[in-house]
Amino acid sequence: MRGLRDVPRAVWLLAGGTFVNMTVSVTFAFLFLYLTGPRGLDAGQAGLVAGTGGAGLLAGNLTGGFFGDRFGHRRALLASAVTGGLLLAAVPLLPTPALFAALPLAQYASGVQRAANAALVAVIVPEGQRRQAFAVVRAAANGGFTTGPLLGALVATRLSYDWLYLADGLGSVGLAWWTARVIPARAGGTRPPSPRAGAVRPGPARGVMAPGLWAALRARPAVPVLLGAIVVADIVYRQLYTTFPVYLADHGLDTGVYGALLAVNGGVLLCLELPAALALRRRAPLPVVATGLLLVAAGYGVLLAGPGARAAVAMMTLLTLGELLYKTPATAYVADRAPAHLQGRFQSLYAGASITGVVLAAPLGGALYQAAPGLLWPVTTAAVAAAGCAVVVGARLESGRAARRPAGGGTGGTAPGDPGRARPLRHRAAGWPRWASAG
Repeated sequence: MRGLRDVPRAVWLLAGGTFVNMTVSVTFAFLFLYLTGPRGLDAGQAGLVAGTGGAGLLAGNLTGGFFGDRFGHRRALLASAVTGGLLLAAVPLLPTPALFAALPLAQYASGVQRAANAALVAVIVPEGQRRQAFAVVRAAANGGFTTGPLLGALVATRLSYDWLYLADGLGSVGLAWWTARVIPARAGGTRPPSPRAGAVRPGPARGVMAPGLWAALRARPAVPVLLGAIVVADIVYRQLYTTFPVYLADHGLDTGVYGALLAVNGGVLLCLELPAALALRRRAPLPVVATGLLLVAAGYGVLLAGPGARAAVAMMTLLTLGELLYKTPATAYVADRAPAHLQGRFQSLYAGASITGVVLAAPLGGALYQAAPGLLWPVTTAAVAAAGCAVVVGARLESGRAARRPAGGGTGGTAPGDPGRARPLRHRAAGWPRWASAG
């Protein structure tokens, strides 16, 4: 378990707060029931609120990194968690028309919080250790989400939905309080040195203008390729929550089967994602990501053989294995390739790409399934397989660029065109705060 000992103590503490917050952050799972039940909206109105909420979440993920880069990632996380938490806690007191504004704003704050959380982990953890650090945080989030909906269902049925929103809001405010305690203010916008090759990645030299976001992406061609692949993969992956249960029902498999399959998904992730991240942490990330995407393609490809419980179990197993292979390495790769002054915006791009399916999976998959049911699984299989192949091409672009890079040109996220060169690390303590060291 050497890899886990390398994870800074601050990340473990942040993961603990994430677990508690995710355990109570279940209002989204019951949103439609709440709107069409106690609030008395019809299905169309509820769909409008849910859709605008999803758009708010996507917008928050895409723009949240800017606030972190500008004001500090810790500060962005605290502000967004408190804002979103207060909005959610106030939902039971708001008149129904106000929900059309309050819920999308709360989702926007949640998206900013998600991007800031990822960027904060990236600046706390040195390059080479981020994969297992992100896996720890994801394991905590998955653990909370596994227990949260069960508790939420009990609260909603035994008490009321209002208590769910109060708990969700207090959970977000509590996460802000916990983060303020365990992450010092100086951590919000600093990046520890890379332990690899005894070098650090410096910021721009004095008097030299730092490259902008698009210039930085052009200097790292594999990153845009990866982001595009993640967009496709997320739209395909989230068919699991949209068209797939409809497909099961159309072929005589009830909701109980679907619930059991989701339990397989959560159980495998909880048991294997962290060990897989540790076992593969020294592997080049892009081939691992590509393998994960191809496993997702294979999962949906299994459904081409026809419906049935065995095919559904095989599909879910392959899909889950693909998820645990591609998500954590992709997140860490984007963090490793980000210039220090753009870490938040790089994480925002990845966060936005990784939830595109929240907005697009249902309308795209639903339209295709309605128009031509027999084409849904061939199209999804081909799309995510093409995404996996694109990541392989991106890895070759990356290796070719690295081979052409002059000696001494820096490591990790330093790309051609970045100002500055790597400087020798004089002492481990320099720039590497003691609070971020493991245990």
